[in-house]
Amino acid sequence: MDWRERITIEPGKRSGKLCVRGTRITVADILSYLAGGETEDSLLAEFPQLSREDIRAALAYAADSERHTKLLAAE
Repeated sequence: MDWRERITIEPGKRSGKLCVRGTRITVADILSYLAGGETEDSLLAEFPQLSREDIRAALAYAADSERHTKLLAAE
């Protein structure tokens, strides 16, 4: 999945955080709910403007971000 099709960043929206296109729901919000034990179904019920593809785009972004994270060894 290309998360860029569903995730946007707009300087004036939610302080420039990554959001699901057409909403004010941030990627961090979605990831936090999932990390806290919420299910996709509960997120979809709580936020009817989201789709499963939006949730998967947030996860795809997180995975892509992790792949590009480099750890620096402490000196």
